[in-house]
Amino acid sequence: MKYDKNKAHYIVTTIIPVNKEGKFLIAKRADWEKAFPGKWTVPGGKLEVLDYVLREKDTSSHWYGVLEDSSRREVMEEIGVEVGNIGYVTSLVYIREDKIPCLIISLWAEVKSEDIKLCNALTDYKWVDLEEAKNYDLIEGIYEELEILDRHLKTGKMGEWGDRKIIY
Repeated sequence: MKYDKNKAHYIVTTIIPVNKEGKFLIAKRADWEKAFPGKWTVPGGKLEVLDYVLREKDTSSHWYGVLEDSSRREVMEEIGVEVGNIGYVTSLVYIREDKIPCLIISLWAEVKSEDIKLCNALTDYKWVDLEEAKNYDLIEGIYEELEILDRHLKTGKMGEWGDRKIIY
């Protein structure tokens, strides 16, 4: 497969919603979805220029919090709830069928309510703990992201995907 080294990446954020009981929200993708049809996932989507360009800059040159704002918008669009206390989980790159790479930043957040209203691209949702998540056909890697977050919520330590050790 040939890649254009100058081709732009899509920037995508995903959010693992967490409720007061420490359970994670997972949602099932519609069978007609192009990528990962019928698989269980977490809410997310692409960063859009309109996520920041229409608001006032935070400095003379910069907008801050654009990933957080994009994530809040995507969660509202996909599951109909507000989130807060957003934190980092991990990052990954996925190369789409059209060969455009997607940089995906996986985040987590506390939900402000559990009154879920799914968009038409999602067909079901469940609140699960780490053990219960094993019973769902998750997109590859999502379970490991849940493990990282579960460890963080229980110990305060993040770790890395697959507990890889980075040597500098």
